[in-house]
Amino acid sequence: MTDLDKKIDSILDRNKRVEADKAWERSFVRRGFIALVTYVAAYLFMRFNDLPSSELQALIPTGAYILSTLSLPPLKKWWLKR
Repeated sequence: MTDLDKKIDSILDRNKRVEADKAWERSFVRRGFIALVTYVAAYLFMRFNDLPSSELQALIPTGAYILSTLSLPPLKKWWLKR
């Protein structure tokens, strides 16, 4: 294997890693897990501070996170056009 072949293989391997990272960043599994952790953390915070309706109020930051992840791709497309 020549030095050029090694460099090409290295670049191809790097591209695979980058694509996998992009896929992970946009995956529903990642977003769902972050939303779940956000809900649990907000709920526990509110529960320990004796706030009323902690179960429902914890949905506010969780919903905000989900809305932000849904709005970012269109916002990015708009920004790139400008």
